[in-house]
Amino acid sequence: MANEGNTLRIALASPAENAWSETFIAAHIDRLDKVELLLTGGVPPRRASLGGPLVAEAGLALLRDRVLGKLHGGLPGLALRRLAGRLARIRPDVVLAEYGTMGAEIAAACERAGVPLVAHFHGFDAHRTDYIEHYGGYRTLFEYAAALVVVSRTMEAQLLALGAPRSKVIYNCYGIDVDRFVPGRPDLAPPHFLAVGRFAEKKAPHLTITAFSKVVAARPEARLTMVGRGRLWEQCKQLVQDLDLGANVELCGVRTPDAIVELLHRSRAFVQHSIVTPNNDHEGTPLAVLEAMAAGVPVVATRHAGIADVVAHGERGLLCTEQDVDTMAEHMIELIDTPAMALAMGQAGRAYAELEHRVEVQVGRLQRVLEMAARRT
Repeated sequence: MANEGNTLRIALASPAENAWSETFIAAHIDRLDKVELLLTGGVPPRRASLGGPLVAEAGLALLRDRVLGKLHGGLPGLALRRLAGRLARIRPDVVLAEYGTMGAEIAAACERAGVPLVAHFHGFDAHRTDYIEHYGGYRTLFEYAAALVVVSRTMEAQLLALGAPRSKVIYNCYGIDVDRFVPGRPDLAPPHFLAVGRFAEKKAPHLTITAFSKVVAARPEARLTMVGRGRLWEQCKQLVQDLDLGANVELCGVRTPDAIVELLHRSRAFVQHSIVTPNNDHEGTPLAVLEAMAAGVPVVATRHAGIADVVAHGERGLLCTEQDVDTMAEHMIELIDTPAMALAMGQAGRAYAELEHRVEVQVGRLQRVLEMAARRT
């Protein structure tokens, strides 16, 4: 039972080694009131901010845990057993699992400890067929979790199709620090475009480059800057060379949020060609899209997952179907040729971000979901 009149005591479980490495999770850690126990280091988690690690990581202690793990299905099983004990001793009011996969892994431990669980889905976890099969369609998670938070309407429909109870599925998209991503003037920017994100298959950076090559053929002065790294980075670097785009495309690696704001202010539009992959991987709602809108920059993208929820075509940006590089190129050319359109769409995106996607508002909604879950025990 949540402490009456007191701050909610939250345990947050994130698979990342560094829980602050993902902006939306960092916002939850920093802004929820309040996270007292942080569980990190894999799925299931191996580390805890209170009480020491759940399993040893080196030396004789690791050898001992490997022996003990044989009694519990290996080190992951031992970690889950100890997690249940840690939760039972610390007694947080609620556990927030970042990603459905984490929620599925720790649901039984939460149940043994008698602690309510909220699972926050973000993208691949709701859609990829291999994860869905591995976790048995998330049936155990759907049964135990007090709430299932999703960040796109596509994801909402997907969980319902998998059998999640309608009463537990809650749509709450990401929020943006609108004071950091202040609006610029895309109409005054040169014909430069910006892409920000991991070089991953579902973000299809190679299709963004392919579309942009068609822009350069028509408007040789156009430039594209791509921020990020990932598995497809070398492939994209080679594609830039093969298409003779070395003077027009810059793959600049990872940049800080402040540097990205500066790049946005020097861009006519933000571009992203997200697709559904062969294993059914989807985006959630890409944070970079919302950041671009907050910065007053129009978005050129695909009608993919949560992008279509936030980018109203013809109002806040221009959308095409997945794999349609010709139309994406036409949209970029249209914004080069019509600066006033870029300004109007950028201003509409900024107004929408201020109204619907302030980080303090969105995290506040998540706080209320967690409070509701805690009261149900």
